Amino acid sequence: MKCPFCANADTQVVDSRVSEEGDTIRRRRRCLACDKRFTTYERVELAMPTVVKRDGSRSEYDTGKLRGSLTLALRKRPVSTEEVDGAVARIEETLLGSGLREVPSEQIGELVMNELRRLDKVAYVRFASVYKSFEDIGEFVEAIREMQGPRRPASAKLRKD
Repeated sequence: MKCPFCANADTQVVDSRVSEEGDTIRRRRRCLACDKRFTTYERVELAMPTVVKRDGSRSEYDTGKLRGSLTLALRKRPVSTEEVDGAVARIEETLLGSGLREVPSEQIGELVMNELRRLDKVAYVRFASVYKSFEDIGEFVEAIREMQGPRRPASAKLRKD
């Protein structure tokens, strides 16, 4: 670590302490050339992967865009802000956990659809209609059937086990 006072590269760690939250380490250092002391902080730096769009262009990951997509799909739906925050956190955790440096936008779209399917069926269909660029009503119907899962025959619904 270079001394901020004299720019000497030879410094010594005098004291190290972990923060109460456990996410940073505070280090007290002493410069061996000028004998001045200074503090440094060490924390994990996680970098989100770069997003590769359908046209091949690349852009920085943007939490705001993710949250905006979820919020737009969930507009006027009974889903709390905490649930949206949880969905964003799960998507970002999945992206970070993948270890990939680049991720296709389609993969992020699929993660969003999975979260919306869990949170609100109407929001899922809204998002899917835009994301998958539905051309006709048949595609809407197919998305709704896919979301509902396999259908049971009417006679099976009436029977009680």
